[in-house]
Amino acid sequence: MVYVLGGWQSDFSANWSRQGRDLADAFGEAVGEGLAAAQLDPEEIETGHVGNFAGELFAGQGLLGGLFGQVHPAFDGLPTARHEAACASGSVAILAATAEIEAGRYGLACVVGIELMRNVPGQKAAENLGSAAWAGHEFQDARFLWPAAFSDLAEEYDRRYGLKYEHLMGISEINFANGRRNPNAQTRDWRFGPEAFTENDETNPVVEGRTRKQDCGQVTDGTAVVFLASAERARAYADKRGIALDTIPRIKGWGHRSAPISYARKIENSLDEPYVFPQVRRAILDARARAGIAPDVSGLDAVETHDCFTATEYMAIDHLGLTAPGDSWKAVEAGDIAMGGRLPINPSGGLIGAGHPVGATGVRMTLDAFKQVTGTAGDYQVEGAKTVQTLNIGGSTTTTVSFVVGT
Repeated sequence: MVYVLGGWQSDFSANWSRQGRDLADAFGEAVGEGLAAAQLDPEEIETGHVGNFAGELFAGQGLLGGLFGQVHPAFDGLPTARHEAACASGSVAILAATAEIEAGRYGLACVVGIELMRNVPGQKAAENLGSAAWAGHEFQDARFLWPAAFSDLAEEYDRRYGLKYEHLMGISEINFANGRRNPNAQTRDWRFGPEAFTENDETNPVVEGRTRKQDCGQVTDGTAVVFLASAERARAYADKRGIALDTIPRIKGWGHRSAPISYARKIENSLDEPYVFPQVRRAILDARARAGIAPDVSGLDAVETHDCFTATEYMAIDHLGLTAPGDSWKAVEAGDIAMGGRLPINPSGGLIGAGHPVGATGVRMTLDAFKQVTGTAGDYQVEGAKTVQTLNIGGSTTTTVSFVVGT
């Protein structure tokens, strides 16, 4: 059993290069602020993990586990590792830390997710991010690879079930609205008129294929950190603070599945399946089964899901089981995914509203789940939330990780 003691998130609207900051500066801030937020001392940390996708490409920096030793003398000698799984890098880092805790190797882990992405022009950023696709084999004609890939996903939904653009824009409007409630969201001060959420080439220009500007998650500099503990360490933590152990959230269940790196292969493999991405569905159900909750959504109070594009969240809605396959539009129209709805999705704003520093996203999702179930999410709190599921995707669902967090 692994407990979440707390953590911290940076301001996702920050541009580190303009501030004269680099990866090491941001890493040090995250760990220092995280320790303070969780009321932990550096000497208590026994192992460190970093989720990061493309430090070498954006910053020329690898071996990011070594940044722990730069933060505090107590971390000199700390066992550390860096984990890469594209946009699921942060969640894979959490998986590695939980495995060490469950194996009894260590009792208290620090997991940092971090990505610097705004220090290069947009075209270069797109090329760097494209390395998570099947390089040299797919989407070679696209200027912006991932908008093209998820345009293809929208096309696939349209081919199988039918798809109206207004439903994708319903998702976008909800996530931007939620982001305005989040003091760390990249888009919290952005404002759009109603024409921005239509197929208007001036107010919502085409990026690639069916993907328009308002369909896209953000390019973001950001960090998030969480502290994970064994039952023994969590009990000592609770006793020291005079709180009950059962008030500390746990990672109650996890799911982790991988699919072929080829987008086309994934689609081919699912032609006779009810779900477009069967491995995403399996990761979701694995997490619920391990958490001991119902396979449907009845045991959940909220979801933090991957919305790198609106088509990704549209896919997630039916894969989560909020609707039957292909019927995600029904949940959008009914308001089920909005704050106050049947199952609020991305109360934080998600990748569209809050921002998407790739390696940090999975850690940020877990931190937001922690905030929700401890009632500390502020203006984006889902009332009475006790159980939250995350869904973090790398590449074209090549890697999928899902956690169920609850008290």
